[in-house]
Amino acid sequence: MLKDKVKNDLKASMFARDELKTSTLRLLLSSLQNYEIEKGLNYEASDEDVLTIISREIKKRKESVEAFKNAGRNEMAEKEQKELEILLTYQPEQMSEDEIRIIVKKAKDGTGAASMQDMGKLMSSVMPQLKGKADGSIVNKVVREELS
Repeated sequence: MLKDKVKNDLKASMFARDELKTSTLRLLLSSLQNYEIEKGLNYEASDEDVLTIISREIKKRKESVEAFKNAGRNEMAEKEQKELEILLTYQPEQMSEDEIRIIVKKAKDGTGAASMQDMGKLMSSVMPQLKGKADGSIVNKVVREELS
């Protein structure tokens, strides 16, 4: 399981005295634990749940990097960027824009989406197939292009 891999990597980073990786993985495991607590007693996160949490953490880091760069805090932006790179190693290989476009076109034909008013319907059809495999902002962009 992916959660076990993260735990083992945390132990290895602690032995290697890699402080940044250790703190990043601790934060990730803490987010996972909070998620499991929210879900209820004895809930064990699946790999899909773990990927969802990792994606959420990656999004936070991307936003932080941008915010720190805009504020002129380059040292903090650098730290967040390094944490982002650590988290990205746990995500499956991301799909290309062309691969995403193929899936969106199939879903568009299947749902009958024809205009921007159908965007929600098309996104809800496409996102479960692309969960963890594609950045939501790229999917959004492709869907908008296909509907306009």
